[in-house]
Amino acid sequence: MTHRTSPSGSDQPLDTAYDTALLDLDGVVYTGGDAIAHAVDSLAAAGSDGMRLAYVTNNAARTPETVAEHLTRLGVPADAEDVITSAQAVARLIADHVPAGSKVLAVGGEGLFAALRERGLQPVESADDSPAAAVQGYGPELRWSQLAEMAHAVNAGVPWFASNTDLTIPSARGIAPGNGAAVEVVRIATGGSPQVAGKPLPPMHRETVLRTGAKRPLVVGDRLDTDIEGAYAGGVDSLLVLTGVTKPADLIAAEPHHRPTYVAADLRGLLVAHPSVEWDGSRATCGGWTATASGGSLDLTGSGETADGLRAVCCAAWSLADSASSDLDPSKALARLGL
Repeated sequence: MTHRTSPSGSDQPLDTAYDTALLDLDGVVYTGGDAIAHAVDSLAAAGSDGMRLAYVTNNAARTPETVAEHLTRLGVPADAEDVITSAQAVARLIADHVPAGSKVLAVGGEGLFAALRERGLQPVESADDSPAAAVQGYGPELRWSQLAEMAHAVNAGVPWFASNTDLTIPSARGIAPGNGAAVEVVRIATGGSPQVAGKPLPPMHRETVLRTGAKRPLVVGDRLDTDIEGAYAGGVDSLLVLTGVTKPADLIAAEPHHRPTYVAADLRGLLVAHPSVEWDGSRATCGGWTATASGGSLDLTGSGETADGLRAVCCAAWSLADSASSDLDPSKALARLGL
């Protein structure tokens, strides 16, 4: 794909420009057990405008039914078939590699066990059960002994899989260790590397397309290294919302494969047109803002919507990323925006 040097504009609201929103959950729709501000109303409006809402999560702990029930309680009506998890993606990946009915050593939550059974595989808990594969998925009640069983299996030559390798996960109390942290423990004990299904890798994209049938999808996420990179790898457009892991400074410093098509503060960004950013070779303008590089820093002048100012700063930073001025300090510009 061509390297993106600026967030894109859209003359029409995104919920009418795309047929399906492939929405991440943690950090986008909710954090912990609570809905993120504006998420419920924005999703209801997008659905009313005809956009299909599909929920695509790297969190393998819960079943699609449980996730759908949670969303419905929050005021976002959803059915199990609207939810696609990395557990489903890794279960399909394993089923492609082992005989039907095989035993699989599984460490994770009920979502992983249910996904394995859906593919005709038999979850087991011990490396002594002669598993044909071993798989790790996020589980909040993870025990050290389970990691030991995984290490024993991998060291014995059992093929190793992981639902995803996100090192962190948002929670109501802040950022917490994700499945990737547990995978690293087993990697240290074995020296091996698992086959990974979750975002940003192809198995998750394949699972999502198979289950949604999306023709003009828009990936919506809060993480550059999973949601946005996955969209880039899949050749589809993306919307980054700043309600989760990614902070404005991270976005400004993003590598080409981590640059989203669109940027918004939250899910209200689905419901509006996005202004274009103009770059003349030395300055970027968007709305009432102008971003320039000066004295080793990014400067911002003007006024208007905060998101427009951030788009202008991103354009200036990304456009200059391959030049001698690539290490520009964005702190002055972000302070101007109150970010």
